[in-house]
Amino acid sequence: MTFRERTRRIRVGTVFVGGGAPVSVQSMTNTDTGNVRATVSQIRSLAREGCEIVRVAVPDEAAVRAFRRIRSASPIPVIADVHFHHRIAVACAEAGADGLRINPGNIGGEARTLEVLRAARARRIPVRIGVNAGSLEKDLLDRHGGPTPKALQESAARAVRLCEKARFTQVKFSLKASDVPTTVEAYRLFAKRFDYPLHIGVTEAGTIFSGTVRSSVGLGILLAEGIGDTLRVSLTGPPEEEVRVGWQILKSLGIRQRGPDFLSCPTCGRVSIDVAGIAAGVERRLARLPVPLKIAVMGCAVNGPGEAREADVGVAGGKGVGVLFVRGKVVKTVKEKDIVAEVVRFAERLSAAGRRGR
Repeated sequence: MTFRERTRRIRVGTVFVGGGAPVSVQSMTNTDTGNVRATVSQIRSLAREGCEIVRVAVPDEAAVRAFRRIRSASPIPVIADVHFHHRIAVACAEAGADGLRINPGNIGGEARTLEVLRAARARRIPVRIGVNAGSLEKDLLDRHGGPTPKALQESAARAVRLCEKARFTQVKFSLKASDVPTTVEAYRLFAKRFDYPLHIGVTEAGTIFSGTVRSSVGLGILLAEGIGDTLRVSLTGPPEEEVRVGWQILKSLGIRQRGPDFLSCPTCGRVSIDVAGIAAGVERRLARLPVPLKIAVMGCAVNGPGEAREADVGVAGGKGVGVLFVRGKVVKTVKEKDIVAEVVRFAERLSAAGRRGR
């Protein structure tokens, strides 16, 4: 996982996007933007989970006023998400947004899009042009017979021409559908033609279970092909879960590391310890460990010792006991009831040593 499509680099607040910068993880608040306290609280919660850029819906003037206060209190860059009202987007730029997100299918045509782009250029903030299958321009739907990959790509290409007309280069694009093959092909088509950074995601992906699967498949394909500079996992549920899933996708592909990487066996009739309970307990207690460590909870003698030996901290289960490995060496055999506490203890010890060694 070393290949990445080379794209232009932009900056969203303190976070670089594109041009070889690390793939950043985003989410979006689901609070009422007018409730500044609740929105800022959720942003801080997202930041603790590893969210690096957050998006906030700004539907009206009252939300613009709240947005200014939210932005000043946020620990991470805040993007104003604006649909339908181009003047709201301009107002958010004036309110200090770290970035804008507009949709070419509903922002109101060329003149209004240009007005937003020029306002962003004047204040040196980036814009995401977010093309969505559910809100494509009518003429493109008619021409292509629906929201096909080519229709999505053509909508984005139109926006590229407007950016060039406005002499605006601080822009990234997304081409999203709820259908994975459509989404993947649309991004492929765009990446072949343009070198603008890409925000990737599968929109309206679904609930935490189905949406995680759909997003993992779609984003996994794109990232494995070197496509994608920043991502959001769209889930019907707490936005913190979007961040957790986003990081897990990146860790699974070896693209980025943040905190522990947890492995556990699927269990079978040979298992004689509570692997599911032990694995859940270890993951819960170590989820926010700052140093990336590989933690393995294995249930039997088939693959258990091998996998546990390859982990930073691993346990291979026996009959009511677990053999504990630390970086390849057996350190002790512990009773089943003590496995979680012992794995956590050794992981925290390694984490503390890692922080001191930085």
